Amino acid sequence: MVSGSQPICVIIAAKNASDTIDIAIRSALAEPEVGEVVVIDDGSTDKTSDVAHRADDATARLRVVRFDVNRGPSAARNHAISISSAPLISILDADDFFFRGRFAAMLADDDWDLVADNIAFIQQSFPGASSMQPARFEPQAGFLSLVEFVEGNISRPGVERGETGFLKPVIRRAFLDKHALRYDEALRLGEDYELYVRALAAGARYKVIRHCGYGAIVRGNSLSGRHRTEDLRLLYEADRAILASCRLSPEETAILREHEKHIRAKFELRHFLDAKKESGMGGALSHALSRLPALPAIARGIWSDKTARFRKSPPVRDVRYLLQGTPIS
Repeated sequence: MVSGSQPICVIIAAKNASDTIDIAIRSALAEPEVGEVVVIDDGSTDKTSDVAHRADDATARLRVVRFDVNRGPSAARNHAISISSAPLISILDADDFFFRGRFAAMLADDDWDLVADNIAFIQQSFPGASSMQPARFEPQAGFLSLVEFVEGNISRPGVERGETGFLKPVIRRAFLDKHALRYDEALRLGEDYELYVRALAAGARYKVIRHCGYGAIVRGNSLSGRHRTEDLRLLYEADRAILASCRLSPEETAILREHEKHIRAKFELRHFLDAKKESGMGGALSHALSRLPALPAIARGIWSDKTARFRKSPPVRDVRYLLQGTPIS
């Protein structure tokens, strides 16, 4: 059992989150294991900071810092890590929340460097999301290898999204410090994925339990659902940097190369579509001919987009769980 002398710092990077930040903060402060909540207002143009301050429960656990200029989630989280001291770190997105009792289940054992639990993905239209009771699951637990983690971040056509990169682990600060690990501030897409891959490459024990303690609201306009073409390039280059700098097994090398190819294909398609938008079909064709090695990825991407309407999509459910398991009735 992890003792009460090891509190958790909950880090919330927020931009224009005035409509959701109150619920996020209050859900974190409601957990007795939480010793610090650090909110970084990352250059918001709304009342995010004001709403965050009003969520204070007078326990002196909440700290709100505002960046005048948006610096991205990685920079916000790194700054929060640098100004906090709790030995355990938990990331909470500004439009999500914790279910009551989340950390008690996660901290029942201490045989991990990162520990994650199940996530309930809840449609924005679902009423009373923050007060719902999540399904209870059989107490299964296991450890993610680097190969399993990366493989879980390679999406497949027609398969409901369920990337292991969505997991929100509690992380030991001591492990991050020992291996000089922080978020890559160049990344605005896949920054969690990149950090966790480097942690696993450094030998992290990444435990996953089926208990559900994290509620993620599915919104059509969420920041995590939007990214630039440049973000895709930086992400596949991050894979290349890991391949070049980390000591990996042949299996780990192979799966990272597959992920890099997967992201690079998305980049090439987006890059082609950008050229088409800016210069018309003639400009797009010139772009494609100047990047002959990318032609197969562009062609596959266009074919996939054009035939998407003929593929059966998974049903949209009000609530679905990232980790499959046997619910307890």
